[in-house]
Amino acid sequence: MKQRILFLDDEQDVLNSLRRILRPQRHDWEMSFLDSPIKALELLTLEPFDAMVCDLNMPEMTGLDLLKRLQSNVNTNNMPVVVLTGEADRSLKRVALDLGATDLLNKPVDGVDLVARLRNVLRLKEYQDRLRDQNERLEELISERTRELAASRMEIIWRLAKAAEYRDEQTGHHVIRVGWYSRIIAKEVGAGTEFADTVYLAAPLHDVGKIAIPDAILRKPGRLNRDEWEIMQTHAKLGAELLGDDRQLRQFVHESQYGLRDASSTGATNPILAMARTIALTHHEKWDGSGYPQGLVGDEIPLESRIVAIADVYDALRIERPYKMGFSEAKALGILEEKIGTHFDPSVYAAFVNGLEKIRRVEAAYADTTDPSELVDVR
Repeated sequence: MKQRILFLDDEQDVLNSLRRILRPQRHDWEMSFLDSPIKALELLTLEPFDAMVCDLNMPEMTGLDLLKRLQSNVNTNNMPVVVLTGEADRSLKRVALDLGATDLLNKPVDGVDLVARLRNVLRLKEYQDRLRDQNERLEELISERTRELAASRMEIIWRLAKAAEYRDEQTGHHVIRVGWYSRIIAKEVGAGTEFADTVYLAAPLHDVGKIAIPDAILRKPGRLNRDEWEIMQTHAKLGAELLGDDRQLRQFVHESQYGLRDASSTGATNPILAMARTIALTHHEKWDGSGYPQGLVGDEIPLESRIVAIADVYDALRIERPYKMGFSEAKALGILEEKIGTHFDPSVYAAFVNGLEKIRRVEAAYADTTDPSELVDVR
């Protein structure tokens, strides 16, 4: 395609002279000639040009004012502008350069000099366009790669959560529902979107420590005895240890992948795993301090854990387990209500009730009988 150049001067004699000088270049360049800066601005908003040659002294609008307008427009601020002037005032020329002019030529214009200057600015514009296109493609590739890495990371997290769940229940979408319920409750309690999305991704790992609990205890159909219950309770600390900030592991990963000796130079710990660790450790704490493993009371329990506690217990009540049948919604809600102020934070329970209609939709969409390929985003 021919490169396009716009010539602007309020004197028709100057424009006619430019036409004669540049007639040999018409096979290489597509040239437009205008005598009005207002018309030039209108044209530039409609059509792209690769360069412009303009006068400084024009009655409707000075060349300096035009340069300001061009620099303020994202569609024209990268277009090279060669300024023609008969003025001897050097300060005026400096102002033109400060306003974004690419080059300056004195009138009367020397044809050979004009063609040479235009070839230079057009070559520069071509390089700039090529570099911009390459940068845009690179940004697209980086964005695509970032999305792929984020999706892979999320898939690993979910698969880890499912690994713990399979040992407990064999099948079902419990961890998915707990994630969705937690997000809904977080939004209803007034937390920001970033917090809600993080708890949605971290909540499914709440019971990951069960991977280390013996099957004889984890799948026991009856009630656990005292010794068995003490072992079961260790899954909270075990999950936190599994999700903890393992500096030796991070050091190995960063040395092998990035060639970095100091893993801390790459930034903070993954916020999803950091929250998942907190949830794994404290989601069995109770509002009145009777929970485990630390016996935290009230607001000492992290908000994310108070949220997940209700989401987890509600879903556990509703689904069938090896040792019980699933309860009706009414019965499950009745059990939760009895534990307000003892097991559950009253304000978080109120948020759960406010989001109950959304929770019902999630429960229906992610029923244990739903084929994984048919799961949908219910947001």
